[in-house]
Order: sequence, then C-alpha cells, then structure tokens
Amino acid sequence: MKNLNKTTQKLITTIAVIAVLYAIMQTMQSTGNLSSLMSGLLVPVCAYSLVAVGLNLCVGYLGELSLGHAGFMCVGAFTSAFFSKAFQESIPDVPRFILALVIGTCAAALFGFLIAIPVLRLSGDYLAIVTLAFGEIIKNVINVLYIGKDSSGLHFSMKDMMSLGMEPGGKILVNGPQGITGTPRQSTFTIAVILLILALVVAHNFVNSRTGRAVKAIRDNQIAAETVGLPITKYKLIAFTISAAIAGVGGVIYAHNINSLTATTNNFGYNMSIMILVYVVLGGIGNFSGSVIAAVVLTMLPEMLRGLSNYRMLIYSIVLIVLMLFNWAPGILKFREEHGITSKGILDRFKKHKEVQ
Repeated sequence: MKNLNKTTQKLITTIAVIAVLYAIMQTMQSTGNLSSLMSGLLVPVCAYSLVAVGLNLCVGYLGELSLGHAGFMCVGAFTSAFFSKAFQESIPDVPRFILALVIGTCAAALFGFLIAIPVLRLSGDYLAIVTLAFGEIIKNVINVLYIGKDSSGLHFSMKDMMSLGMEPGGKILVNGPQGITGTPRQSTFTIAVILLILALVVAHNFVNSRTGRAVKAIRDNQIAAETVGLPITKYKLIAFTISAAIAGVGGVIYAHNINSLTATTNNFGYNMSIMILVYVVLGGIGNFSGSVIAAVVLTMLPEMLRGLSNYRMLIYSIVLIVLMLFNWAPGILKFREEHGITSKGILDRFKKHKEVQ
C-alpha cells in the first residue's frame, strides 16, 4: 500500500468498504433482519451510484455540467429491457442478461457520442440546458412509442396500440406511457455490486491514464491545452462517451430489477437528473467514492427514518447540511491547489525553471 499513490489507495479502500457493506447486507438478508423495503432499495442504490460515477466523470474531470445523464440511464434501461423482453423465450437467462447489458451500455455510449458532437461546442449554462432537453426528449419519445411483435416481425407506431396492425396473438413489447412490463428480474444485489466496482476501476484507470490527464488539462485551461497541440474535441468526446456508458450500465441493472419499466419524471426525467447531480455535489466533485457514499446515504436515509414520521424530513435536511459543511472531497479548486495548477503555482514553477537555467 505504501508504494501506491493516494488515488489508488483510495480506490482500494472504497472497494474494501463496498465489499464489507455487501457482506453485512447479505447476512442481514439471509437472517431476515433486513426489511423488504430496504432489500428492494439495494439494487436501485447501486444503479444510482453508477449514474453518479458517470456524471462525476463528466462534471469533475471533464469540467462540463450535464443534466442529461438520466436520459442516458433511460436509453440503457429501455434498450436492454426491450431486448430481454423480445428474446425472453428464445435465449437462456444468463446469456440474455449479458447481451442485454452489452446492448444497453453500447446504446447509451452511442447516444452519448452523438449528443456530444454538437453539445460540447457549448459550455456552462447552455450545455446544461441542452443536455436537460435531450433527457426530456428521450423520455417523451419513449412515452409515445408502441412496438409489437408477431410472426411477421416487429411493428412500430407512435399513435396507439391499435395502429400496430399485428396478427391475433401478437406480443406487445413497448406500450407507450405504460412502458415495458414483464421484464425478467435478473439484476441481483451481487451483480449490481460487481458492476459498481468494475465501473469504479474503469473510471479510476481512465482519469489516471494519458487520455485522462489530457482531459484534466483541457478542464483546467482549454486554451493552453489547445496551444500545446491536444485534440480538444477528441478527448472531450471520449470522456463524455465513457460517462454516458457508465450511466447506461446503471440503467440496465435498474430496468432488470422491476417488473414494469416506465419513463416518468421521477424515474428518468428532470427530477432524477437533479438528484444524481446532488449525489455528485454532496459527494464531492472529482471524487468517485464520495458520489457512491452520497448516493447510498441519501437513498437509504429516508427509509431508515420512516419510523420517525414528522421528524423524518427534518433529520434528512440536517444530514444534507452536514454533508455540505463537512465535505470529504477535495473538489476541483483544492485539487488544483494540491497539484500546483493555480495561477500562483504555475508562476512559481516558471520562476524555478528560470532559476535552474
């Protein structure tokens, strides 16, 4: 451990903590000491944590504020659920879930890449507004989409179920606002934890790779990065696409944990985008471990305090304030100071360089 850098040590510690919490929760479930309501939140907590990790990669390391990651989560959820429902009878459970995971992740990454091409020309509030619009467009399109399947193949419509023109006995796969029902529930807590750990490892390796260091350089000073020859657009596209792919993984395990998948505001709309952003901000911008901790605490806490009735939301608000005051993450500003990337730090390095000469 002494030979490892601080970020690697932090990653190993985070994985160890997740493993310990996983063992505790599994033990409580097996002994019946965990309520059914809390048990039902285990997989969604991992899904929200995955989306928060993806958004933190975009906000904390790319330096771009996105409010559309609920849309990427929605794309991953519905593409994977559609595949699982369509091939439920023809492909065995395990291969079908693996294929659904790959398809959902790739679909979210593809949408992230396509959206990033025009969107990353913007910055600040304009970027946030456009990405928020993307999430709302995805949700609204799914709510008017009807897809059925019969012996002649797939049928699409954006009017109503009757306009599909299917043969008698045809199967409805996507039913407009009612979404997809009957998706196989294959997302277990174990699978969700494994995917969360893999996402943390991928994100950690990316930000510490050559590409990740280039992304951080672009975040700190885009003009200087462009001056030294870094392809700005290329690195931004890579970071945004990986960020969307991780959000898509969260959507896949979320979709395969419920019987009925609908594209509502609370699930994949504006409310969810803001909630994921809250996880990132409270957990610390640029801190993947903090995003996971914030997602777990803020998702589990209201249910743990449900017995306190009228005082539940009061305690919840106090916890939010405490998280803001005692934020354990360095954040971008402190990160810059520690690595000497402030204006004063750059000037000091320049002076030292001149003295050596």
